[in-house]
Amino acid sequence: MTPIILCESVCVAYGRQEVLHAVDLAIPRGILLPFVGANGSGKTTLLRAILGLIPVRHGRIVTPFHRKPPGYVPQQRVIDPFYPVSARRIIEMGLYPANGWWRRPDAAQGGRIDAILDRLGLSGHQHKTFAELSGGMRQKTLLARALATDAEVYIMDEPTSELDERSEAEVLGEFRRLVHEEGRTVLMAYHGLDHAAGLSERICRIARGRAEIVDTATARADAGEARRSPGGGS
Repeated sequence: MTPIILCESVCVAYGRQEVLHAVDLAIPRGILLPFVGANGSGKTTLLRAILGLIPVRHGRIVTPFHRKPPGYVPQQRVIDPFYPVSARRIIEMGLYPANGWWRRPDAAQGGRIDAILDRLGLSGHQHKTFAELSGGMRQKTLLARALATDAEVYIMDEPTSELDERSEAEVLGEFRRLVHEEGRTVLMAYHGLDHAAGLSERICRIARGRAEIVDTATARADAGEARRSPGGGS
């Protein structure tokens, strides 16, 4: 498949500490790609570098974002919970690339927002403020804001971390729909290989500052071998 994002010899550092080393990735268009690795392995760092939110020390990242900005769902804790606007208004902020800050949604955009609210079970909560929402509903609101951008690429940082099992299944179903019905590309930091294996045939595996795209079956076999090897853990 044609790559939509390329990372070429990418190194990312915080001060003197290099977090990612010589990352080479060709991310295909129209894929649901979980980024999997231990806490602190660099999943969020790599996604933020792809977004252009942090600079690379060496190498380059090629994206289509000059043509159409990505839809981005940050970790929920980076959002002020007392932001004094309604959930619907937060979602409408996803229209900023098309509308600017002051233009209100037109009828077609309003209909799109209504459809997103309905799919994510947010219609009955759209007039509540962010502070009035549960953790799960806040996370769905941030997801809905990203979906409102109608982007080619969606980048999600632990998008199901605050969701119960049912809500997580609904959100992951929406990701699959974006990929399989609309041909969009979804990149997401995710919390474990076992969970990711049920989502996609491939993952981006991040460990010891390196990143590679591998088949989930290969990744699970490698993880099993590591657990069985001396010093590999129980």
